[in-house]
Amino acid sequence: MKNLSIRQIKCLITLILAVFLCGAPAVAQTQKIAVKLDMTKVPMKTVMNEIEKQTKYLFLYTDEIDTKRIVSIKADSKPLNEVLPLLFKDTDITYEITVPNIVLSKRVAAARPSAISGVVKDSGGLGIIGATVLIKGTTVGTTTGIDGDFALTVPASVDNPELSVSFIGYETRVVPIGSRTTFDITLANSSIEVEQVVVTALGIKRAEKALSYNVQQVNSDAITANKDANFINSLNGKVAGVNINASSAGVGGASKVIMRGMKSISQTSNALYVIDGVPMFTKAQEGSTEFGSQGTTDPIADINPEDIESISVLTGAAAAALYGSDAANGAIVVTTKKGQAGQLSVTVTSGIEIMTPFVLPEFQNRYGTGNLRVPDGAEHLSWGKALNSANKMGYDPRKDYFRTSTANSESFSLSAGTERNQTYFSAAAINSRGIVPNNSYDRYNFTFRNTTSFLNDKMRLDVGASYVLQEDCNMINQGTYNNPIVGAYLFPRGNDWEEIKMYERYDPVDKISTQYWPIGAAGMTMQNPYWVNYRNLRENRKDRYMLNAALSYDILDWLNVSGRIRVDNSHNTFTEKAYASTNTQLTELSENGLFGITKSMDRQVYGDALLNINKTFGDDWSLQANVGASFSDMKNDAMKIRGPISDGKSGEKAGLANVFNIQNLSNSTRTTRSQEGWREQTQSVFASAEIGYKGTYYLTLTGRNDWPSQLAGPHSNAKSFFYPSIGASVVLSQIIGNMPENLSYIKLRGSFASVGVSFARYIANPLYGWDESGLGWNLQTQYPAFHLQPERTKSFEVGLTMRFLKHFNLDLTYYNSRTQNQTFDPQIPGGSGYSSIIIQSGNVRNRGIELALGYKNTWRDFTWDTNYTFSTNKNKITSLANNCINPATGEQFSIDLLDMGGLGDARFLLMEGGTLGDLYSLVDLKYDNNNAIYVDEEGNIPTQSIEDVKKFIKLGSVLPDANMSWRNDFRWKNLNFGFMVSARLGGVVFSRTQATLDYFGVSEATAAARDRGGVMINGRDMVDANLWYSAIAGGNSLPQFYTYSATNVRLQEASIGYTIPRKWLRNVCEITVSVVGRNLWMIYNKAPFDPESIATTGNYYQGIDYFMMPSLRNVGFNLRLKF
Repeated sequence: MKNLSIRQIKCLITLILAVFLCGAPAVAQTQKIAVKLDMTKVPMKTVMNEIEKQTKYLFLYTDEIDTKRIVSIKADSKPLNEVLPLLFKDTDITYEITVPNIVLSKRVAAARPSAISGVVKDSGGLGIIGATVLIKGTTVGTTTGIDGDFALTVPASVDNPELSVSFIGYETRVVPIGSRTTFDITLANSSIEVEQVVVTALGIKRAEKALSYNVQQVNSDAITANKDANFINSLNGKVAGVNINASSAGVGGASKVIMRGMKSISQTSNALYVIDGVPMFTKAQEGSTEFGSQGTTDPIADINPEDIESISVLTGAAAAALYGSDAANGAIVVTTKKGQAGQLSVTVTSGIEIMTPFVLPEFQNRYGTGNLRVPDGAEHLSWGKALNSANKMGYDPRKDYFRTSTANSESFSLSAGTERNQTYFSAAAINSRGIVPNNSYDRYNFTFRNTTSFLNDKMRLDVGASYVLQEDCNMINQGTYNNPIVGAYLFPRGNDWEEIKMYERYDPVDKISTQYWPIGAAGMTMQNPYWVNYRNLRENRKDRYMLNAALSYDILDWLNVSGRIRVDNSHNTFTEKAYASTNTQLTELSENGLFGITKSMDRQVYGDALLNINKTFGDDWSLQANVGASFSDMKNDAMKIRGPISDGKSGEKAGLANVFNIQNLSNSTRTTRSQEGWREQTQSVFASAEIGYKGTYYLTLTGRNDWPSQLAGPHSNAKSFFYPSIGASVVLSQIIGNMPENLSYIKLRGSFASVGVSFARYIANPLYGWDESGLGWNLQTQYPAFHLQPERTKSFEVGLTMRFLKHFNLDLTYYNSRTQNQTFDPQIPGGSGYSSIIIQSGNVRNRGIELALGYKNTWRDFTWDTNYTFSTNKNKITSLANNCINPATGEQFSIDLLDMGGLGDARFLLMEGGTLGDLYSLVDLKYDNNNAIYVDEEGNIPTQSIEDVKKFIKLGSVLPDANMSWRNDFRWKNLNFGFMVSARLGGVVFSRTQATLDYFGVSEATAAARDRGGVMINGRDMVDANLWYSAIAGGNSLPQFYTYSATNVRLQEASIGYTIPRKWLRNVCEITVSVVGRNLWMIYNKAPFDPESIATTGNYYQGIDYFMMPSLRNVGFNLRLKF
């Protein structure tokens, strides 16, 4: 037995006397003594000293009592007998109060349990799902289930085992196990003002309170609970200030993402995508417009939604400023999952979605084939006689042509690791069949990631690899070429659709099967829809692999150096096959068919190196700084051969019909043979510094200098561009004395940035193009631009962040940006020897408001979480080109109008004072002297082109005035239910589809007009319905009669699910089943199609419908098992 010290002997004597003499009076006395404490992360001895000062009690203990351990305690005038349990909670210390002493002793260790279980809760008593529970110092651990419950086995080899419990947003707790077998652990919320961290540009993590700009976070649950094959669509309505338009090409199609308005006249306004801090410069190709019907997929859609950990949306230029010439349009920063320390965790998901057309035009089926007014050559029209019960076919495209489609998705992921090595692996598949026959989208994902720590955890290596195989067939967006819904919509209503289903018949002369379509092309390349589905094939295969590695080293506890490299390669093979008897306008005039094959390769290599500083100076000052350099190298190569299979009519030997290989193609100029490619590289240096004072005041500075390859060569005077930003924030709740109890947090922020939009390649060093028809090089090219400036966006924003009334949070932002040095073709002659010129002029302004308001509360087992977002943006062209100099001729000129394209006589015309989405009509009806619609002697209604620019009819802007959404999530025990209503306010859309339906007499509008006896015009004149619709819908149509309000309100999402807890299944796994839906109910909409659907990601075709594939209503069932 060890010798006792004098102090220990005194303690023992005092203890014996206290037990016998003072036990009962001590309890009563401690109930009267009040103690006030507010101490964070201090040694236990410090707390004990303070208690001794306030109570006059003396702590007595031996050396075996550890009083150096760090504790936190808060007590507002509580009795001593309530304070002491708080102080010694979760320790091995017991105490006994004897007047005037408090005697401490070490708890006698009981037999250690081999199996333990418990529950982890938040401060409101609600179980925390997914919290990590580890036996400290081992790899033994688990994650909590749906009720926050856990169970694990304690290794016998561990001395004094402790539980380490952690979860994002909560303080980590370490709890001694001792002899306990059950645990009820409450995690405290992390200090909102100090601990909330968000992922910003380049993957840099920063304290939320220090940000001077708006960053909105979306967690993985919001993506996977109601997931889309293109996860970008799942963000719609969840982030203020972001407009997301899904592709009409269906599952996997390229979405258009615009943040804070369109900014550039000629360059893309789509957001930048960033994966784990690395920009993904590979962008989606724009889909076909006007007559073409080729839809496109989106590289970002290749990401498996199940691999996403969280998403940060950087809507402002200041937020994304560190990306320099790609920052003006904002960025979506995706953080992917990596392995977690602890025992093996396996997640398996399976789902099926059923999809049907969402919004379709209204069709008629009570008037038959022909034209009563002009019978000859009218077999393709439906202006015939009224049908009766004997001859009424009842054809309806929704029921008879469109089909119910399905999308099956399966995924598997596992996570395992120790504290120093973690591994993540996943595999996923999605297989979709479209709403039209023979349309499919298939994608297979494989992902591996490993994170390892070396050198006493000072060095960390993170490596990953992904492979994606994606195939699609007949991805159609809109247009009349190779679009099956043209024939399906316009099919004459007196004909038998069942006859059309046998779309090909054997031709004994040519000894091949040929298209059966007795209706003809009708002047618009119309074909049998099923022939288009099965005999006009467009197929694409993409093999994509991504490799990445990141290495970081902690030089000091406040100094870190890191480097990253990422390789992203894609190989694409696109084929076209048009069988013999396809409309010859689509086969380069050959009756034997057409074949095309394009093989392309995209490669991106990105690397960067950063020096990171995160240091405090005393108690008041802090510095977080990053200095780095990066390079991005992108390369594209493509080889294309496309042409007709010779039918022998042009003098050359006929090829074999329906034999699809390149040697069977015609050797005429109608066959295109091309080899294309480009390479771009950007080298950059950048730096950022965030200076904090007293955790309240923050100043942020960033700067980036880019050396883009677009500036290389002898014709460019500039060699690099510099992009700065500055911002500040102040946490008012930390400096205002006597803050109201119901206002817990308030922050003001403001920032300014000057960033750019990268302009097209070859402007400074133009190339001579290849003339396919002349089989030679063009002799003219664009005049080189010498004095290139960045297409610069200067933006400032101010914002307010609040948390109040305990359960509410508010984020409000006002922004104003101007994009100058617009780089575009002014559409004037380039002078002798040049085909065109490029100028840098013009200014586009965007200003608006972003609002996010949330409320969350829990009542026992019930939780309600509701969020409302609102955003409005005003777009304005403040100048186009005033007193500019033609660099080729030296002449001065000004521009009042730019025609950016459109469809027919509906044109996007840019004028000063207008917007980048203004749509005009260049044609109108003819009016008499009384301003009444003119009708000639034969009852015809003539139209006329508008020659005077000032008299062009403005239809409106396709850009929205505002967007809003309201999301609600309810949870009661293991049952959850949620829904989201979204709305778009303002703007217009144009439907050439509706015009064509009217012209052909298949729309409900034409039938209703015939039922009424005609159409009333001029308030008194009844004209024949056929004549009226021939006038306004014939030719290119009169757009003003087919322009609709784009305002719409819909039930965008809804879901209901139930989770079977792990404990009900003997701790084997946790099962979640759910029913989900998207686009379930169009509450308000005046357009004959979905106004939010788009055919292309380009700037100037939004809001135009020309036989656009309908958007989809989705209802699905999901199953998730977590082992």
